[in-house]
Amino acid sequence: MAGRAVRAEQVSATRGLILTAAERLYAEHGVCAVSNRQVGEAAGQGNNTAVGYHFGTKTDLVRAIVRKHAAPIEEIRTGLVERVIGSTDLRDWVDCLVRPVFEHLAALGSPTWYARFCAQVMTDPALHRIMVEEALGSPALREIVEGLRRSLPELPDEVRAERGDMARQLIVHMTAERERALAEDTATPRADWQDAATGLVDALVGMWRAPVSPRG
Repeated sequence: MAGRAVRAEQVSATRGLILTAAERLYAEHGVCAVSNRQVGEAAGQGNNTAVGYHFGTKTDLVRAIVRKHAAPIEEIRTGLVERVIGSTDLRDWVDCLVRPVFEHLAALGSPTWYARFCAQVMTDPALHRIMVEEALGSPALREIVEGLRRSLPELPDEVRAERGDMARQLIVHMTAERERALAEDTATPRADWQDAATGLVDALVGMWRAPVSPRG
């Protein structure tokens, strides 16, 4: 029994090392540019098949990284949603949309790679699907989408969907740019992740409320 427990701990530790190494390498170089062998070497694994043994394919490894972060982000998101449930104030729901990722990155300390990892994954059509699938499994995120709809009843559905895409792109790339600046020790417009979230919420509220030009 003790031997099995030790083995389980070793496996868990190895998986953690691989996840961390993969996240960093994918963030810095792109998913397609990094092989499983390079991930294994960066994780200190002498066996070239270690990544495949523990995670399977590269797609499986990407999904595991996403899920590692999804749980704490969902916990933050759920707490924010519970505070504003039933609200029709647009800013409440935009804040619920933006702030969870920023707060999660702040909690990770420094350095972080997750924001840049997400930006890399979002550029790959096949891997982008993983991010979408994981997001669709979030009850809190579904509540946010409904809250945004209630807050903007006059906005046409196609425009709401379009602005939702814009918001997602801005969240992904603004966090990635801030994370990159912090990693390179260069100046950032905002002092911390919380303040950066507030700035993006301000901008997105304005975007959602922007007038809709007639077509044709």
